Amino acid sequence: LYFARIDYQDRSNRMNEKALEFIWQGSKSLGLSAQIFTGVFLRHYSPPDGFEFETNEDTIPIQDDLHLFNYNVKDRVDSFVEKAQEQAKYYRTNHIMFTMGNDFTYQNAWSWYREMDRFIHHVNLDGRVNTFYSTPTMYTDAKFAANETWPLKTGDFFPYADGVNSYWTGYFTSRPALKGYVRMLSGYYLAARQLEVLVGRISSGPTTDALGEALAILQHHDAVAGTEKQHVADDYAKRLAVGAKEAEEVVNSALTCMTSLESTSICSVSLNIFEQCPLLNLSYCPPSESYISANNRLVVVVYNPIGWNRTDFVRIPVSAKSVVVTSADGEVVVSQLVPLSNATERIRNFYVKANIGNSASSAPLGWLVFKVSVPPFGFSSYFVSAATTDSASESLVEFPSGNDTVVAGSGHLKLIFSVETGQLTRLSNHRTGVDIPIDQSYLWYGADDGSNGQACGAYVFRPSGESPIPFAQKVHLSIMRGPLLDEVHQMFSPWVYQVTRVYKDKEHTETEFTIGPIPSSDSIGKNVITRMTTNILSNGTFYTDSNGRDFLQRVRNHRSDWNLEVTEPVAGNYYPLNLGIYIKDSEVELSVLVDRPIGGSSIADGELELMLHRCLLKDDNKGVGEPLCETVCAGLKCEGLTVRGTYFTSINHVNEGSRWRRFVGQQIYSPLLLAFTSQDAGESWQSSHTSTFQTMSHEYALPENVALITLQELDDKSVLLRLAHLFEINEDLELSTVASVDLQKLFTDQKIGNVTELNLSANQEKSTMRTPLKWQIEGSDINQVKQPLKGRPFDPSQLLVELGPMEIRTFLVNFFR
Repeated sequence: LYFARIDYQDRSNRMNEKALEFIWQGSKSLGLSAQIFTGVFLRHYSPPDGFEFETNEDTIPIQDDLHLFNYNVKDRVDSFVEKAQEQAKYYRTNHIMFTMGNDFTYQNAWSWYREMDRFIHHVNLDGRVNTFYSTPTMYTDAKFAANETWPLKTGDFFPYADGVNSYWTGYFTSRPALKGYVRMLSGYYLAARQLEVLVGRISSGPTTDALGEALAILQHHDAVAGTEKQHVADDYAKRLAVGAKEAEEVVNSALTCMTSLESTSICSVSLNIFEQCPLLNLSYCPPSESYISANNRLVVVVYNPIGWNRTDFVRIPVSAKSVVVTSADGEVVVSQLVPLSNATERIRNFYVKANIGNSASSAPLGWLVFKVSVPPFGFSSYFVSAATTDSASESLVEFPSGNDTVVAGSGHLKLIFSVETGQLTRLSNHRTGVDIPIDQSYLWYGADDGSNGQACGAYVFRPSGESPIPFAQKVHLSIMRGPLLDEVHQMFSPWVYQVTRVYKDKEHTETEFTIGPIPSSDSIGKNVITRMTTNILSNGTFYTDSNGRDFLQRVRNHRSDWNLEVTEPVAGNYYPLNLGIYIKDSEVELSVLVDRPIGGSSIADGELELMLHRCLLKDDNKGVGEPLCETVCAGLKCEGLTVRGTYFTSINHVNEGSRWRRFVGQQIYSPLLLAFTSQDAGESWQSSHTSTFQTMSHEYALPENVALITLQELDDKSVLLRLAHLFEINEDLELSTVASVDLQKLFTDQKIGNVTELNLSANQEKSTMRTPLKWQIEGSDINQVKQPLKGRPFDPSQLLVELGPMEIRTFLVNFFR
C-alpha cells in the first residue's frame, strides 16, 4: 500500500527516523494476516519538483541534440540524480520510488513518456543511479529482497492535518444527507440482491445492477468524503435514485413471486402487486395512507435481510383513526397511534415535492406503530384494517409543567427530563442497575472565515473558537405515551427538532434529529453538534470504529506514533464514525451508534459529541473550489438543506456494551424492508398467498456473531457469498470465538453443487493466491508472534465455513439446477 496523505507532524517524525516505509497492522484481531508493507510518499503523490511533464507545465525538457545551443543533458541528469539522492536519505534500502503524475495529468500522455524515456536513457548512461519503469509489485518485491527490518504501525492515520490549522476532519460530516442516502441504499441493495437470488434474475426484467453501479460510483473518494462539487453531488443523487427505482421493481416482483400460491410461472415474468415507500421518513406513504377503509385492508409484507430471528417495530403513516393490526394467524397485534412531530409537518410537503415533483396529499393522522416478528432471510405478513373493536391505542399527549422532573419509558430504560429546562438529566436502566446523570444538548461551532489563514470548509474543520455556542437553555418539551413506546418531542430552536423514542421492549433510545435550514444571514458558517455530558471518568480516552469493524482507542491530544504539538484542540480530536463511538470508566459504558458516516469526538472527560450538519460560507482551498452550504428546491422555492437522521444510545456495565453495539449495528445497517398492497376486506390473503417464508431450515439461524454481507447472483447463475465475523478478539467472552456456518442449511431449498473460496474482492481463487510475504519487524521475532484465531481451511465436502474474530470469507456457490 502506498499513499501520500499523512499528518504533517507524523511525516516529519518519520522522515527523521527513516520510517516512511513500515509494516501496517490495521487489526489486532487479524494479526499477521493483516500486516501489509506500506509506504508514505516523501511529498505529495507527484513527481519531484521540476519533473512534471504535462503540456501546460513550465518544466525544462531534456534536450539531447548536440547540434542545438540549449543542449542540457548533464544539467538535467545532475538535477534528477540530486533529487533521487535527496529522497534516498529518508528511506531504508537503496530502492526509492518516483511517482510520475498528479491530479488532472496525462491529458497528453506522449509528453510524459517522451521525457521519461529520455531521462531513463541518459540517467542510466550516467550510472550513478539505475532508473526504470516499475510497478508497486516490483517495488515491494525489491524491498522484501533487501532483508531489512521495518517499524510496525498499528491503528490508523486519523486525524489528518496538512498544516498547523488544517485538520481534515470536517469532511467526516460534509453532505450528511447524501451520506445518509448512500447508507440507506447500501442496506436496501443488500436486501434486494438477496431477493434476486431467491427468485432468480429475470433476463428480460429489471435488475439490481443499476443501483450497484451507482453505489460503486459513490465509492469515489470525494463522494465518500462529501468533498465533491454541488453539481457532482446532484448527479450522484440522481444516479442513486434511478438505480433505486429499478431495484424497487426487483423487490416488488420477487415478493409477488414468493407470496403467490399460484403457478410458479408468475416468477418468470416481471409482475408485481406491491408498492414501497422510499419517503417513509417524511411520513409519506400513499398505500398506508389510502388503502385502509371499510372495504379494503392494507397488507404489509416485512422482509428481514439479517440471518437471525428478528423482533422489531414498524412505523407507517395512516389517515384512519380507528385501525387494527392482525398477524397472519389472525391474532390482534398491539398497536399504537403516535402524532406527527411538528418538524415532520413542517418539512413533509416541501420535501415530497422536491423528491417527486408533486405536493403530498393532506398530512396523515399520525404514525401507526406495531411489533413484528420475522424469520431470518424471510418475511412475515401483517394486515391493517378499519377497526370496530380492538383499535390501535392513541398516544396520550403530555405537556409537562412546573419545576419537577418527568420520566419517559415504560420498560426497563428510563429517561428523566427537567420540566424547567425541557432537557434530559438522567438515563437509567432498571434491569441492569446502570444509572448516570446526563445532559444532552445541541450547539454549533462557528466556522473560521480564513481571515487568519486557514478557512473552515468542506474538508477542513476549523472552529472560530474552542467553545461551541449552545442553543436556548429552555427547550419546548412534550411526551407521547402509549403501550409500545414513549416519544419525547423537543424543539431546541426553530431549526433544530428532536424526537427520542423509548420502546417498552428495548433498552436503548432512538433519537431522530431534524436540523435545518441552517441560517446564514449573520454571515457565519456553522458546524452543528449534539453533545452528551455525563459523570463518566473517561480519562481522556474514547473509542471509535474503524470502517464499521474494529473499535480503536483514541486518546485526546495524543498520538501513539509521535509527540503531538496541539494546535487545534477541537478539530484535532475529531474522528470518523461509521458505526459508532463510546466512552467508559471502571463501572459504566456509554455507547452511541449512527445511521450514516459523521464526525465525532470526546472533547472533555465524560462527554461525547457528534457533528450532524454543516453550512460553510468559505472554501477551504483544498480542492472543492466552492463553499459547502447545500440548498434544496421544490419548484421555484429553494431553501437551505434540512437533514433528518437517527442515532442510538445505550448504557451498560463496563465491557458489556459490545453485544449491543454489534447486534443493533447490524439492524441499523439492514433495516426491515416493507412492501405494501391492498386486499378486499372480505377476502382471505392466506387462501391465495404465502404469509410467511424463510430461506434457511426452520430450526437454523446464523450464529449471533456472524453476518451475511453479500448474497448476489452473477450472470452465469452462480452466487457470490460473503460471511463476516462481527466481533474482535477478546471483545466478548463468548462471541469472540470461532463461529461455524452450515452452507446447506443456509440454502435449504436448493442443493449445492460446488463451492469455491475466493479472495475478498472475489477476483481470484484463494488456492491460487500468492503466499503473503513475511516481513521482519523491528524488535520482534516473526516466529514468536501469536497467530490469529481463524477458521479452518474450507472443505468443499463438508460445506462448513468457520470464521475467527473479524474474519471475512468469500465464496462462489453453484447450485444444481
